[in-house]
Amino acid sequence: MRNNKDSSPHISRRVALTRTAIALGVAAAGATVTDASAQQKITPAAAKYQDQPKGQQSCAVCVNFQPPNACKFVQGTISPSGWCLLFAPKT
Repeated sequence: MRNNKDSSPHISRRVALTRTAIALGVAAAGATVTDASAQQKITPAAAKYQDQPKGQQSCAVCVNFQPPNACKFVQGTISPSGWCLLFAPKT
């Protein structure tokens, strides 16, 4: 949704809760594994990964992106111009 007076993107409550649940699940799974190489990544489908950006949000500017084409949490080849629910902007 967009407010006509404000051009900034707004996130629905459902999307925010879904992202929070996924992030907490990934964090909990990572906390139970002591060896980083043994961590299981989630599927692109579970993260709702897409090959194109969502507005200004893309993997290239996400804190979880690992250049040139990987993600800390999503398995497989990840495009720098892709996007998923686990997007978290670099600060």
